[in-house]
Amino acid sequence: MAESTIVSNTANLLKYLKLDQRGSCLAEYVWIDGHNGLRSKIKTLSKPPKSVDDLPEWNFDGSSTDQAPGDNSDVYIRPCAIFPDPWRGEPNVIVMCETWDPDGTPNKFNYRHEAARLMEANASHKFWFGLEQEYTLLGADDWPYGWPKGGFPGPQGPYYCGVGTGRVFCRDIVDAHYKACLYSGIKIAGINAEVMPAQWEYQVGPCEGIELGDHLWMSRFFLQRIGEEFGAKVTFNPKPIPGDWNGAGLHTNVSTKEMREEGGMKHIEAAMKKLEARHVDHIKVYGEGNIERMTGKHETAHIDKFTWGVANRGSSVRVPRACAAEGKGYFEDRRPASNADPYQITGIIVETLFGALPEEKK
Repeated sequence: MAESTIVSNTANLLKYLKLDQRGSCLAEYVWIDGHNGLRSKIKTLSKPPKSVDDLPEWNFDGSSTDQAPGDNSDVYIRPCAIFPDPWRGEPNVIVMCETWDPDGTPNKFNYRHEAARLMEANASHKFWFGLEQEYTLLGADDWPYGWPKGGFPGPQGPYYCGVGTGRVFCRDIVDAHYKACLYSGIKIAGINAEVMPAQWEYQVGPCEGIELGDHLWMSRFFLQRIGEEFGAKVTFNPKPIPGDWNGAGLHTNVSTKEMREEGGMKHIEAAMKKLEARHVDHIKVYGEGNIERMTGKHETAHIDKFTWGVANRGSSVRVPRACAAEGKGYFEDRRPASNADPYQITGIIVETLFGALPEEKK
């Protein structure tokens, strides 16, 4: 057996994956921890679930994930979205969950619950979201995959959508992730190599309402899980390498029913005024470390100032040229960092455009 402690021995694992489960189903519960990361644990079920309603509530030790104190450590996980398992195959499933405290209130890191309330209250506007998830692949030494040890590759230019050795790195991980998402019904729309070598992007959407957050978070889980098999680390750090290298974002494309109809451009322009008025509020939830990325360089606006424009990738919000020409469509909020929570992003956009909800009664 190989000496490596970080690369999965898939060949040995395969013979066990083929074993008969004797009618049982494995359900891997996934949740977001107190550091905007992902955790999971697996439960054996007596039969495959047909929907999330067939899945039981479960719990975990919240003191080990910084979601609860040690003297009251139980945090409950409630299933909210279900996906076929691309590793163990049918009938096994992977489940996206919300976190809840023992008193029946959402855990302080459960941002999905409020976002779902906002989506439901504004369902008539038929929000469509599409998010562009950028990320960087690192080796075991935390240096970008394929970069010279302790050194740097050639300047940016040939890597974006590149082809060929020395221009792209770890395409096998990217393709494996793409196929796993498609198998599991995650609405992945495409992939491309990014401007910085070892940096990639995939797109999720269009999704309506809360579905976007569920699919984006699960796609992140899949990516990190696949990275285990190749011994590669995935970082969503918005500025993984200082200097003249592009950062990583989570560009957020937004459209409402009103924006997609004839005369929709006036609704897009009205949205710009509302987004400008709450620029600071948005930046607060648009990702940690975003100040290092949003410098006004490398296809970003400056973090302190809101701007928007047609086909301008140096603005806070971009309206595609085709949408401006047609007078309807969508806009792209380019401010979110790659590590931002999609529930918080989509939630605050809905809130900004159509108003906050009354505080939920406990």
